Amino acid sequence: MEIVTTIRREVLTLPAAHLGPDNPLPPLRPLDEMHRIEDRDKAGLPRDMARQIGHAPLHSLLPVPVRDGYDRDRAPRPVDALVIENDRLRATVLPALGGRIASLVHRPTGRELLHRNPVFQPANFALNGAWFSGGIEWNIGATGHTTLSCSPVHAARVPAPDGGEMLRLWEWERLRDLPFQVDLWLPDGSDFLYVGVRIRNPHEKPVPTYWWSNIAVPEECRVLAPADEAYHFGYEQRLRRVPVPECDGADRTYPPRSTYAADYFYDVPDGRRRWIAALDADGHGLVQTSTDVLRGRKLFVWGRGPGGRRWQQWLTEPGTGGYCEIQAGLARTQLEHVALDAESEVSWLEAYGPFAARPEGEWHGVLDEAENRLEEVLPRARVDAAYAAWQPHADTGPGERLATGSGWGALEVLRAGLKLPGTPFDETTLGEEQEPWLHLLRAGSLPEPSAGRPPGGTLVARHWRDMLETAPATPLTEYHLGVAQWHAGDRAQAVRSWERGLRHPSSAWPALRCLAVSDQEDHNPGRAADRYLEAFDDLCREAGESGGAWTAVTAALGREAVDALLAVGRTADARSVWERLDPATRARGRFRLAEVALLFAEGRKEEARAVFDAGFEVADLREGDEVVGRLWAALTTEPLPERYDFRMRPTP
Repeated sequence: MEIVTTIRREVLTLPAAHLGPDNPLPPLRPLDEMHRIEDRDKAGLPRDMARQIGHAPLHSLLPVPVRDGYDRDRAPRPVDALVIENDRLRATVLPALGGRIASLVHRPTGRELLHRNPVFQPANFALNGAWFSGGIEWNIGATGHTTLSCSPVHAARVPAPDGGEMLRLWEWERLRDLPFQVDLWLPDGSDFLYVGVRIRNPHEKPVPTYWWSNIAVPEECRVLAPADEAYHFGYEQRLRRVPVPECDGADRTYPPRSTYAADYFYDVPDGRRRWIAALDADGHGLVQTSTDVLRGRKLFVWGRGPGGRRWQQWLTEPGTGGYCEIQAGLARTQLEHVALDAESEVSWLEAYGPFAARPEGEWHGVLDEAENRLEEVLPRARVDAAYAAWQPHADTGPGERLATGSGWGALEVLRAGLKLPGTPFDETTLGEEQEPWLHLLRAGSLPEPSAGRPPGGTLVARHWRDMLETAPATPLTEYHLGVAQWHAGDRAQAVRSWERGLRHPSSAWPALRCLAVSDQEDHNPGRAADRYLEAFDDLCREAGESGGAWTAVTAALGREAVDALLAVGRTADARSVWERLDPATRARGRFRLAEVALLFAEGRKEEARAVFDAGFEVADLREGDEVVGRLWAALTTEPLPERYDFRMRPTP
């Protein structure tokens, strides 16, 4: 039989913002994570669910840097894409952006099955910052959007189970140190894209694991999932069990009928087929189904409130329709992590395709008809058989390489001598970021940064910490060792390491900034402010007039220093930091917001209000952050202007 599935490269031209540089300061503070609940909400939950909610939640982004250097200045820019298609479906994948499926088109009808974002606009929704909306994303690591949202992954051609070709995506997830792969293939004549996913734990101890496949679809739809109840989670950070479809007086399976942003985690009964669909008023849309390991199903809605609408506008361009997300995960909710045993793996198969069924009517009747229709077009047994057929191919070595990801996997494979069939992390992928750690691995010492550059990121896993402890105790080594100790929870030892590093005549600002964060965590804001000011002074002396790598670190440290100084009422010192920032940095929206806070602290309310009136956009405003509204309320009793209204919950 002739196989007609093809994989090819394309270059898309999109209105795209600059990603910019990563934040060069280690993220020592706890995550500002919305998906947390109070202990009282755990009462009455199923035992496994309550246990998994409390299982090893992430407390730090380390070793991953924060990505906050992007802007909102969009211009036509090329974006590399890989297209896999047969005569029925065409999937467009973005390997440089987490392997996101940006588009899934049903070729006979020309119907786009996803919400396809016509722009690339990062926003602060990922665990580490930069994220963009639309398509199908692969979320691994911890609760929230993956740190790989805007990062490259490896990609290659691989033989498919039917004799054709698969597109394999793979990478090393750094928060949990887990390699994973996503295999996409389209059997000849199939209306469904098959996706085989595998996560491996090559370590000698269990690792908490998280996965959710997020599918953006047009919000003018009805979402169907085989459940009578769901767990509702909103920005009030409360988890409660609610009926499906009607809740609080409205049918919430229609996304436009929700007022505020919310998650609905459907409680699909054991033994029931796992699936979720989004259908328009005519009964057409997309369905996702899987083998049973991927047990969770969820609907996320932005709601009709002003904050939800503003966020939707923020993420795309005028004239683009709104969207909601239908999702599938390893656990019932995204508040949970499951344990992946030592030297084991978890895998499953998903299927995505066009679907038509009756959306209107009594809930159980609609579900029964839809489930029967799904069994006609894609029997459950066929999905299980496709998974069984894929498994022997998961270890097949990739052929032609189509895209290159990071070198972190190669570094870990070298360190531990790992054998990972199917997902090779070649030494050729090692780059500048990995060089000092490769030197530590092979020579037992850390080299000094080249040509007066700031120190790079820190590796914090136990094996790297052990190597740092036995390396020559240079100031750079003490700095990195302190960061690794801090990540491990040994804060007293981290402070001692940073203080030892300060005894040597060299760059003091990296350790001083870390000590300032430690002071803040110890509720000593006065000493934190002293150290922040000293660190910024030292950084300015070292950086001089040079730009490049120093611009990002000066902006990052200056931003933290201004906040710390204002917190203790030292407005003159905060002003001195502000005025030493580069003019282009001060013009950025985040720093315009800091200027408002500084002017307000100085008693210059009219000038602070003038900044609002002139207009600014905080490109990296965090999901759920209400700082803009708080500052506005401090200046005036007027209603918050729509352009600044990002509130995701009822006003307290």
